[in-house]
Formats: sequence, C-alpha cells, structure tokens
Amino acid sequence: MASKTEAERLEDIRSAVQQMSFVYKGQEKRVEEGPAVSTPKLETEAEALRRAEAVLFAAGEPMSAEEVAASMPSGVDASEILMTLQEGYASRGVNLVEVGGRWRFQTARDLSFLFTEYREEDRKLSAAALETMAIIAYCQPVTRAEIEEVRGVAVSKGTLDILLECGWVRLRGRRRTPGRPVTYGTTDEFLEHFGLDSLDTLPGKSEFQAAGLLESGLPVGFEMPKPSQSDDDLDDISTEVDDESASFHTDYLEEDES
Repeated sequence: MASKTEAERLEDIRSAVQQMSFVYKGQEKRVEEGPAVSTPKLETEAEALRRAEAVLFAAGEPMSAEEVAASMPSGVDASEILMTLQEGYASRGVNLVEVGGRWRFQTARDLSFLFTEYREEDRKLSAAALETMAIIAYCQPVTRAEIEEVRGVAVSKGTLDILLECGWVRLRGRRRTPGRPVTYGTTDEFLEHFGLDSLDTLPGKSEFQAAGLLESGLPVGFEMPKPSQSDDDLDDISTEVDDESASFHTDYLEEDES
C-alpha cells in the first residue's frame, strides 16, 4: 500500500479536528438544554430554610438561633440560614428581625400605620368627684364655696377639672354677689349618661331611703334640694374678656388657697 502524500495527511487531520468540534458542540448544547441538577447540599439548605420559616411563624415568642437549629437538618449552619431568610423577607410585608439575640417575624415598619388602634378607657371617678358631682346636680347653680360647705372639706381644682373634662359639668355663670363667684351646673351629657329625662327626675328622698342610702333618723323637715334650671340671677361668663375667663374654673377663694 502506497504511503499517503503530505497533502492527504493534512486533509485527514482537518477532518478529524472538524469531527471532534462537532462532538464537543453537541455535548455542550445537551448540557445547556438539559434539566438543572440539584446537589444534596442545595436540597438540605432549601429544607432548612423551609423549616426555619415554619417554626418562626408558629412561635409565640422570639426564638434563639439554637432553638431554630433544633428543627433543621444536621450539618446546617443556623446563623447562615437565618441571615438568608432575613434577606429574603427584607422587602416583604413582614420582616425577620433579631431582637436581643432572638429572632422573630414582625410587621414591616413602614406598614405599622395599618395596625394603629385607638382605645377609650373608662376612668372611675374618685369618691370626692362623685360627691362633688352629686352636690352640683342637686344644688345647681352652686359655687365652689357652697360645695365645700356641704362636703365639709375643700374641693380641689383637679376634681372640678375632671368633671368639666368629662362633659358632665358646665359653667352656669357668675353669681351677682360680692366676689362674683363662678357657679356650676350639669349638662345634657350628664342626663344622657345617667338616663334622666330632666333634672326633675333626679332621685328624691324616698328613692334614696328605699335604696338604703339615707339613714332612717333624718332631721325633721329634711328634703332633697331642687336644682334650679334658671340662670336669671347669673351673669353670662361668655361675655367676659380673655384675662378673666382664663381662670374661670376657680372662684374668689383662689387667693385664700394660695
């Protein structure tokens, strides 16, 4: 068999290189088009993320990294998983945060306004305020000095301020007597709160005796006072200048108290 010429050997080399190139490109294409192959490590980390997410969502209080790690597959770094989970929830409606070395899910700070809640808490009136309220209701229009005379003790400014703030007491006017003391009376809100049609329906002596709120040995001729709804003998406070009305809640006893 005659040996190949130099030109034929070069042609054979070119053909072999071309075939190898076709084979390599075909294998590369099959790798790109084929399904992604997951490794055991990636599967373990994905499972760890799912478990950490589950236990943190269900937890009633923040959990430490050690507590979260107890639910993860062995060989997983809990700190790394928590950081990955935190990054994944950074732009979500809830965020994974670390508080005092413990982890918890909480509402994103910029969405906290969605959960603002306003509550009105009922405040119980003190015994002094209840006594003052009763005296005003039955003796109105009544001055602070008259309230103190009935109670036998001084009436603090704070007690009257609380009743004014509740909306149960209002200023009736200034009495046309020396010192022009401020007088107090009840409001419509007072009647609504206690279910009264008018001041005439306030409980009388017989009702209090039946309820056991009055002693049986009452002085002869004792009667419950009848509140007055007329302001004819009072000066209107609303016409006063600002510097006088600024201290409307105190009367002419203010200097004596100071």
